[in-house]
Amino acid sequence: MASLQELRQVRLEKIEQLRQAGMDPYPADVTVDQTLAEVVGGFAEGKTTSIVGRIMAIRGAGAISFVVIDDGTGSFQVVLKKDDLDEAARTLFTDTVDVGDFVWFSGELFTTQRGEQSLLVHEWKMTGKALLPLPDKHAGLQDQDEIYRKRYLDTLTNEDSRQVFKTRSNIISAIRRFFNDRDFMEVETPILQNQAGGAMAQTFNTHHNDMDMDMVLRISLELEHKMIMAGGYPRIYEIGKNFRNEGSDPTHIQEFTMIEWYAAYQTLEQNMVWTEELIKQLAKDVIGKTTFTTWDKDGKEVEVNLEGDWPRLRFPDLLEDNAGLNIDAPLEELQSKAREWGMDEKEIANTGRANLLDFIYKKSSRNNIIGPAFVVDYPGDLKPLAQQNTDGTARVAQLIIAGAEITNQYAELVNPIKQRELLESQAAAKAGGDAEAMDIDERFLTAMEHGMPPMTGFGMGIDRLVAFLTEQDNLRDVIFFPILRSKD
Repeated sequence: MASLQELRQVRLEKIEQLRQAGMDPYPADVTVDQTLAEVVGGFAEGKTTSIVGRIMAIRGAGAISFVVIDDGTGSFQVVLKKDDLDEAARTLFTDTVDVGDFVWFSGELFTTQRGEQSLLVHEWKMTGKALLPLPDKHAGLQDQDEIYRKRYLDTLTNEDSRQVFKTRSNIISAIRRFFNDRDFMEVETPILQNQAGGAMAQTFNTHHNDMDMDMVLRISLELEHKMIMAGGYPRIYEIGKNFRNEGSDPTHIQEFTMIEWYAAYQTLEQNMVWTEELIKQLAKDVIGKTTFTTWDKDGKEVEVNLEGDWPRLRFPDLLEDNAGLNIDAPLEELQSKAREWGMDEKEIANTGRANLLDFIYKKSSRNNIIGPAFVVDYPGDLKPLAQQNTDGTARVAQLIIAGAEITNQYAELVNPIKQRELLESQAAAKAGGDAEAMDIDERFLTAMEHGMPPMTGFGMGIDRLVAFLTEQDNLRDVIFFPILRSKD
């Protein structure tokens, strides 16, 4: 079997053959009369038209050749007959065209004896000569690492994968329609920031050469959104990238797509109602069903039905029932319980109270929730940007499906005095070694002191939602080019 380098050399020679025949293998201007979808949708026997596409299959090389092309809108058969194409053009096609090339054809539409719509070719031109072959159409790429590194070959040869990314696009479009229909305004906020805020996470750090200052990639959209709300906009949303410099697994990745939205004069309960409406609508309108197969923490298949009302589960009750732990237990007891659930000693020493509770909850309780269900009343220290209840919990909700957090929802804290107290507590935890605790952001506090409306807010990882709705067990399977280690 010839090596890739040998195959590439043969195709380079074919490029020279095309040029000697007066045909540019990479023309700048290519025009067609119809897309392949338009040809199929409005097929007219005897019509003269021009089309273009990538060669996906070639069979026959004598008096007649059958070629399948694909332009991204669909596939179509073209037929080259000896009596309808001059000998020089036909010979050049046979000698120089390979599967994977992009070729323009002009001719007459007809139906074969087997009833297949086709184009009888009168003229052809190379529009993009491929130097390397495509994977086998039926076998496709077999190595998972190669699939992630060469996604373009995966989507070209694997229709299931191709459909996943079409569905992802349709989901994002439907999300935009949902919020636009409810009078939300789409906004954009900076990815490069002077300091991180809005979430508890480690950052990716960089340096701004022109201004000679260190910066971070954002970990959340929250603080800028609330400052926009302070400027008089009642409902806003943004779909954009966040970056968290932490571990990765099939349900976590360091660069991910989020949607966040904020609505003034609305409650946390209304937030949960909208959330349920949104996800049910996406399931029905984009996917066409409401029951999905997904995987639990042990990799076991589970079935999730989105129909019916979604229950509310209290964080303190879950912790008591599944870990035998009171949310107000002293720090020493939390550390002991975290040790029981697998946290190592070094991490225990550098983890604050709120994150210890969060770790124990995730290990003991969240993984067992099939859902969909909203977990409410998280520890107040864990949610310093949310309104606080009198019992020390926060007015927040998280949608959990198959043990995975899908959303984060708050009755937002707008009291600048209380907000400063909570952020000062976070800063103290960070000074004590808790790397994920928040910093104080004076810009944000100043905006709050100018006045912020009562509001509710929402954050959701789109990658995780798409993985659930397309029934994929790894976020990398719904991201075109996930982060991978360099091969060098």
